[in-house]
Amino acid sequence: MIYSLSIHADYRCQRSGVCCSSDWDVPVELPLYRSLDDALRGQQLAAAAAAADDEPPLVSGPDLPDDAGAMVSRTSTGDCVFYHRHSGLCVIQRDLGEPYLPATCRYFPRLAVSDRRGTFISLSHYCPTAAGMLFRDDVPLEIVESPAAFPPADYDGLTVAADQWPPLLHPSMLMDGDAYSAWERHMVARCAAESLSPEGVRATLERDARRLRGYAAGDGPLAQAIASLGGLAAIGAGPPQTLEASLALHADVMTAVPDDLRPEPDEARLGEVYEHAVRPEWPTWNAPLKRYLAAKAFASWTAYQGRGVLTMVRGLDAALALVRVEAARHCRDAGRPLDAALLKEAIRQADFMLNHLAVGEDLAANWSRVEQQT
Repeated sequence: MIYSLSIHADYRCQRSGVCCSSDWDVPVELPLYRSLDDALRGQQLAAAAAAADDEPPLVSGPDLPDDAGAMVSRTSTGDCVFYHRHSGLCVIQRDLGEPYLPATCRYFPRLAVSDRRGTFISLSHYCPTAAGMLFRDDVPLEIVESPAAFPPADYDGLTVAADQWPPLLHPSMLMDGDAYSAWERHMVARCAAESLSPEGVRATLERDARRLRGYAAGDGPLAQAIASLGGLAAIGAGPPQTLEASLALHADVMTAVPDDLRPEPDEARLGEVYEHAVRPEWPTWNAPLKRYLAAKAFASWTAYQGRGVLTMVRGLDAALALVRVEAARHCRDAGRPLDAALLKEAIRQADFMLNHLAVGEDLAANWSRVEQQT
């Protein structure tokens, strides 16, 4: 069975071209490389643009990733050579069909976790189309089965074998599949609560996670204990007065980004801009911000890479902090208060760092420190 969030269930590429023009390495699996190479030689396929340094469209040789036969070449500006900028189309998909796309291209912006329960698919909101879906209000926020956008397939992502451990409740106790499903649903339900702000969601989930740390094996089914958390009153909270704590969480995330990918520090006037241009407007955007938190809580790699439910909540805290920092940066650069367009770009940049720059295992290790602070 395949599951997604309702807001993502009808995802469809809108040809923004961001994924085709971000200067990314795209490996081509060996069997596919042979097919594409034959198509290029037989003139059933041609590059849409010239590669940098006169390279061929597909570059083979040593030092390729495992199971790759080649890498897709890029132009001098970082575009994929098969990206047709005028139409926004990939010429491989246009001329040969989607099955001929490298796996990286077929599955972006999908972020999948497959375990004994099924396959759970979220999206990277670096994709402008995915980011825009956070601003919709035509469907209730919930987990849905068999989403139309994600038919049965072997989705690339985190695959948890049947003999591997389920997520941890805390460093000394495992959850079972039913309990983790209950916790995942509980997190999304907290995000869907109309009365809560994003900060209220985070504070309430932290309280709920700490309550679960007192669970003992003789207390009955863990899933039942998680379900009972829904009866606890939510905790109200507003956006922080200053950007200081968010900048600290941002810096912590940056330690998980490899040196050669880490962006240069850019914090000039961010605290001032946050207080005058971001914080006053922040509550206007509670709904899309909570949908973003739900997307980080659902289909979470951190659940398997981290050390417990508090770790997952710390990851939500970090995601929200990154959006605040990026919102201040975009408001500063644009010279105007936070609006929908600037928030969308802030979310895109936050997810770019979390999903495409930082190393997931290192993020989980950083966030897992919270498990020892209680």
